Amino acid sequence: MMSLPFLLFACGLGAAWLRQRGAAMGFWVAGFVVMLVLFRIHMTEVLNIAL
Repeated sequence: MMSLPFLLFACGLGAAWLRQRGAAMGFWVAGFVVMLVLFRIHMTEVLNIAL
């Protein structure tokens, strides 16, 4: 699941290298949104710690 933002950022770099600015920005924004969603899920997850 965590590889998805890296894949989107890599696609954004590839699009930027091919000089397709709109696609590069779209991939970058999608990667950023996915990373924020995954961060929110990670931060609100309850840890079941039994001592």
